[in-house]
Amino acid sequence: MAKKIAIAAALLVAIGAGWWFSRDYLTFAAIKEGQAQLQAYYEANRVLMLAGYFLGYVAITALSLPGALIMTLAAGALFGFVAGSLLVSFASSIGATLAFLVARYLVGDAVQKRYADQLAKFNAKFSEEGPFYLFALRLIPVVPFFLINILMGLTRIKAVTFYWVSQLGMLAGTLVYVNAGTQIAKIDAPADIASPALLGSFVLLGIVPLVAKKAVAVLRARRGPAAGS
Repeated sequence: MAKKIAIAAALLVAIGAGWWFSRDYLTFAAIKEGQAQLQAYYEANRVLMLAGYFLGYVAITALSLPGALIMTLAAGALFGFVAGSLLVSFASSIGATLAFLVARYLVGDAVQKRYADQLAKFNAKFSEEGPFYLFALRLIPVVPFFLINILMGLTRIKAVTFYWVSQLGMLAGTLVYVNAGTQIAKIDAPADIASPALLGSFVLLGIVPLVAKKAVAVLRARRGPAAGS
């Protein structure tokens, strides 16, 4: 118990420091104004810049800090579409998995033990369909990703499954925003990218597999009695 309290306290300090840093430095204006300097530094120190960016993105995601969108745009602006997409895809997935594991360690295991009987049916059902619903949620950027990380940590989904489903589900959004970052000079604010039409498209993208799954279940249910008659 003492170990968990110490870890939670350390996380709170890190989150507080991260919020202060992101408020002053991880802003769209700061990235856009400093693009030339950052680009020059990258040209002179490629490995250091790539490693620093990757670790920074992992930390931001793991600590559920604001700034992931700005970092994603910065990846496109500084590293280009291909390298930026690879960096963001892996860094965001690793960071999300770390947040997931922390939530499971600090709270998830205790919840599962305390409510074992009540969660038995849920766990059995979720073991079969959990990855599918996680994938659908990852396709919808209007659902806060940090909230998904924490809530999934309360379930019994395997960490490996959480990782690869998250990486696959977040890929579409990653590609869109990294590509937008390559055109950062033409963008006045992140809102220019996250238009209602774009967000609506992502919502539809997430709903389609849910509807398809429901339709398949209905067809199977109808075929069952027909096959037995």
